[in-house]
Amino acid sequence: MSELILVVDDDHAVAEAIERSLRRSGFEVSVAHRGTDALAIARQQRPDLVILDIMMPGMDGIEVGRTMRQTPELAQLPILFLTGKQEIGDKVAAYQQAQADDYLTKPFDVLELDLRVKALLRRTHGRVPPDADSRLRVGDLTLDLRTYELNTPVQTVLLTPVEFELMHFLMSNTDQVFSADQLLQKVWGYPAGTGMPDLVRVHVKNVRDKIEPNPREPIYLRNILRRGYMVPTRQGAD
Repeated sequence: MSELILVVDDDHAVAEAIERSLRRSGFEVSVAHRGTDALAIARQQRPDLVILDIMMPGMDGIEVGRTMRQTPELAQLPILFLTGKQEIGDKVAAYQQAQADDYLTKPFDVLELDLRVKALLRRTHGRVPPDADSRLRVGDLTLDLRTYELNTPVQTVLLTPVEFELMHFLMSNTDQVFSADQLLQKVWGYPAGTGMPDLVRVHVKNVRDKIEPNPREPIYLRNILRRGYMVPTRQGAD
C-alpha cells in the first residue's frame, strides 16, 4: 500500500500543486487548509508524513506541529515544513518548538521535495524485526529501537524520528567522528547538496537539551572541533 501524506496549506493552489506532484510519485495524499482540520485528519487517518505550512489562519503551522509532538499517537510522525518564511528565526521555531524533521522554503523544486519526502520516509520504515534485540546500549545510554526512547542514568526521553536516526547511527558507530555533511548523507539519505548542515546542528542541540546533564558541556553527544560529532564508548567529562 502506498504511503499516505497529509499536505497542510491554506493556499489552495499551492496545496493542489503539491498534491499533484506527490500523486505522480505514487503517494496517497490528503489535504487540509486549516490547522485544526489537519489535526483531525491526522488523528483519523494516521498519515505516514505531514507537509506543513507555517502561515495559516487560526492555528499556525508551528502550533500544529507542537500539538502533534505532544499527542502520543502523532508524536512520531515525520514533519516537513514547506513554507515561504525564510528567516532564521522561523526555522529555529520550526525545529525547536515543533521539532520539525526537515524545512524547505517556497518557491520549491518538485524534484527536491520528492527527494526529501522519500528520505524522511526511508527513516521511518526501518522497522525492527520481531526477533531482533530492540535495545542498543553504549555506556550509560540505552536506545529502544521500537519505542524511540533513549535512557540515561537519570531520565528517559522520547526522540523524534530524525533524532532517533541520528542517535541510532552514532551509537552504532561509536568513537567515529562524522561531519554534518556526512550525517546528512549517511543517516538521512540526502543526495549531496540537497541537505542543510544547519539542520544537523539544530537536531544535535535538541538531543543535547533532552539528554545532557549540561548541554553546554556534552558528555554523550560530543563534537570534535572542526571535524564533526560522535558518541564515545566511554562517557564522562574529560
